[in-house]
Amino acid sequence: MTPAQAHNFERLLNPRHIAFVGGADAAIAIGEARRAGFKGRIWAVNPRRADLAGVSCVAEIDALPEAPDAVYLAIPAEAVIGALRRLSAMGAGGVVCYSAGFREAHEEGAALEDALRAAAGDMALIGPNCYGVINYVGKSALWPFAHGGACPGGQGAAIITQSGMFSSDITMSRRSLPLAYMVSGGNQAVLGIEDFVEAFAARDEVRAIGVHIEGLRDVPRFERAALAALERGVPVVALKTGHSAIGAALAQSHTGSLSGTRELYEALFARTGVISVASPAQFLETLKYLCVAGAPKGRDVAGFTCSGGGAAMLADHAEQIGLRFPGFDAAQAGALGALLPPIATVSNPLDYTTPIWGQAERTYPAFRAAMDREGVQSAILVQDYPAAGLDESLPLYRADAGAFARAARDCGLPAAICSTIPENMDAETRDWLIGQGVAPMQGIHEALNAVLGAADWAEARARIRAAPPPPLCPPRGAVRPSPRDEAEGKAWVRACGLAVPEARVTDAAGAAKAARDVGFPVALKMLSAEVLHKTEAGAVAVGLDDAAAVARAVAMMQAEVTARGGAFTDRLLIEAMAPRPIAELLVSVRRDAQFGLALTIGSGGTLTELLQDAVTVLLPAGRDTIAAALGRLRVARLVDGYRGGARADLAAVADAIHLLCKGALAQADTLDEIEINPLFVFQDHCVAIDAVLKTAAAPAVTPGDPPQDPAWDQPHPGNQDQIHRETAK
Repeated sequence: MTPAQAHNFERLLNPRHIAFVGGADAAIAIGEARRAGFKGRIWAVNPRRADLAGVSCVAEIDALPEAPDAVYLAIPAEAVIGALRRLSAMGAGGVVCYSAGFREAHEEGAALEDALRAAAGDMALIGPNCYGVINYVGKSALWPFAHGGACPGGQGAAIITQSGMFSSDITMSRRSLPLAYMVSGGNQAVLGIEDFVEAFAARDEVRAIGVHIEGLRDVPRFERAALAALERGVPVVALKTGHSAIGAALAQSHTGSLSGTRELYEALFARTGVISVASPAQFLETLKYLCVAGAPKGRDVAGFTCSGGGAAMLADHAEQIGLRFPGFDAAQAGALGALLPPIATVSNPLDYTTPIWGQAERTYPAFRAAMDREGVQSAILVQDYPAAGLDESLPLYRADAGAFARAARDCGLPAAICSTIPENMDAETRDWLIGQGVAPMQGIHEALNAVLGAADWAEARARIRAAPPPPLCPPRGAVRPSPRDEAEGKAWVRACGLAVPEARVTDAAGAAKAARDVGFPVALKMLSAEVLHKTEAGAVAVGLDDAAAVARAVAMMQAEVTARGGAFTDRLLIEAMAPRPIAELLVSVRRDAQFGLALTIGSGGTLTELLQDAVTVLLPAGRDTIAAALGRLRVARLVDGYRGGARADLAAVADAIHLLCKGALAQADTLDEIEINPLFVFQDHCVAIDAVLKTAAAPAVTPGDPPQDPAWDQPHPGNQDQIHRETAK
């Protein structure tokens, strides 16, 4: 937001007066402002009605008594531009444009939206084609339908959605999520997700921000806003929907099958500490945990049930997702055992058993003893509450819940009570638990996932604040990529500082001599920018031991390529065979129109698509980030010496990939994609065995150096020497 827009957004959030412009929809919105508790002045504008929802109408905007702080605009699209011009000229603050019929509707709507943007001037405009905004803290609403939600205690989540109906569904949810603000952004012609994240992160009443994303307008701006929220200690939870299929332009490369839209968004979230969730229920439960309990300092949990089955459910899912229930040493076990009935077994999760159920004077000491020990960072209790009419035992449940809440407070731990089945926790109980400072969680899996997400956020915040990522490589305008042949690709890779096999480019007549110069055994490859996967085209032969074998392979290749419908080119690559590696990797850097340059690392060779073992990282990225990404791969077990096998130097592998990234960043204006598959990993070095290059212009021999940044630009000691030795072979 500009400073003027930020000022006007504040007026929109906390208006002294609201003007409702329109007909039936505007009348409903007046009712919603009243439902929210708005006590300011309400004005109505309609040239043909005497009143809207009991508010006397003026015939036109210019007849309003003064410039309104907030405006709800629900008029035909063709009238919107003129209305906005008049509102801007009179100094209105912000506008919710409920009107539809813009970019979302037809081609002409895009031009109309451009005009809307110009007419808005410095006003803070939400929409068009949106529901609007609800301020639960300041008690105002510019909203077109009945809405629920509340903000007990004056702090809660700020929700930003692109879907109006989803935002409405959230306000009606039976999850007791404390809500501070709700924004349905619609087309985001003026203000977008990035603006709202930035604005809400600066507000003390916002404990967490929830973002429903269909698509981002400006990825680098979102990165800055998310990092600002992280710095302020405001977690951002994202539900990304509408993942597009991988474009046809990417289908030719292995990378295209491994790194699509979903992976790029996940890389962005990982880079900025955003908690990514996969379902609406998880979205709400994670936000609720963060708003009520806060983020634990780690993954170690003290769990409690009054059922062996519940304890097993906690333990099973925690093990699957990576939460830990630390056990007890002998002294701790003895002290806790003395507080439990003889039938209880000291364990974590702890089934404290029914003989002490509902007796706070007995359950509190047990809860406290299990929580108050080094290494426990949060606590969770499983309770399914009785249904209405069957709730004579409710005081017993509440007694244990109160004892648990008091023990958690005394130990300074974030705490949650979760029901096994989501609906088995009534609204009164949920509200009571929030009053106790305990998050009322609905569903064991959702609860544990929320604890994990919150703990990981705290860890990511510490890590990112210690070493902030450099700004993302900015997206470039559209380019017309041209594929290069493997020899050109290898030259590009070698210029970056990576090792490639000794090789010669020749024609069929000179193939035997080239092979003798390189030294047997050799591989024979047909060079063609149009043939990216040589095995499928019959354009590669390996393990050729003498000149006769080379001659036979050339003749066979010519026949095979032709038989498969290809065109044989008399441009061949003779290459030294590399020994068997410890592991094979795919390493790729490619351009994305929104995200800039993205690095993908995965299992390489012929099993790339089958294994689907890959990680995507946005660039620039430091060597430590690259090493961490390598460590998340399944193939990392091979690199680390699987079952007593040879072990590679992970730092050397990360260095080699880092060099490739530096070269890509140096040529970001022209590079479309560079893919190495496979990259052979040996004990102390790597060799690029195959390379696919696509650039917008003929590649330079030397990529050059990107801007220096001490956070990611230092090579690992010794790696350069090994690369030069390998290149010289």
